[in-house]
Amino acid sequence: MKCLLILCALLVPALAHSQQTTWRFDSLTSIGGLPATVVGSPKVVSTDIGKAVHFTGVADAAGVATTGDALFVDNLPLAGARTYTLEVVFRPSSGGSVAQRFFHLQENASQSRRMFELRIHDKQWCLDTVAFNYPAGEPVRSGVMLNCDAQHLFPVDRWYAIAAVYDGKMLRGYVNGVLQGEVAVSLLPLGPGRTSVGTRIDKRNFFTGDVFEARFTAKALAPAEFLKVPSKP
Repeated sequence: MKCLLILCALLVPALAHSQQTTWRFDSLTSIGGLPATVVGSPKVVSTDIGKAVHFTGVADAAGVATTGDALFVDNLPLAGARTYTLEVVFRPSSGGSVAQRFFHLQENASQSRRMFELRIHDKQWCLDTVAFNYPAGEPVRSGVMLNCDAQHLFPVDRWYAIAAVYDGKMLRGYVNGVLQGEVAVSLLPLGPGRTSVGTRIDKRNFFTGDVFEARFTAKALAPAEFLKVPSKP
């Protein structure tokens, strides 16, 4: 029995670690140890919290960023997760278009997806947390959490840690650990897929700003466990 307890103690950290993946954005060729495909001209830049990737979206006459920079990774870290926490440390910049889709996980051969989007209002932004499933022969399952009233707007050109949390019943969005809203939804796990950063998977609504880090956890984390913006060196 004593040996069994020791074995369990050794296995728990390994199991916990296997449920979580972290991507640091300090390269254009490899993200989280996976090959990255470059669209446009994103740049690795030095910032006050460390290296990050800077993206620029180019708006058309209607103010929609139809071209710009992005990174694509042929991997969907939350595949198979029935509950999840998706987190990103990022800095939206001045000059971005009104609607930006900057972090997109999509299942192969399907429209099922998890996304972070932004809405810009007079040099302030609000978070749009999105989740869709398109099960064959069933109604679409959708969760969209968007609040853009005064208390849910944040200045651009600053770092933020955002999180989308699904606990099996509720989808919640957070900025710096503070709840922005929640919606009841019954989501299905995503299958294998890919990820786009800096744009929607179909290359529209490009993002302007910096991405420092992302973390994917196959369970619902509490706010106290969320990523935080790193302290300046």
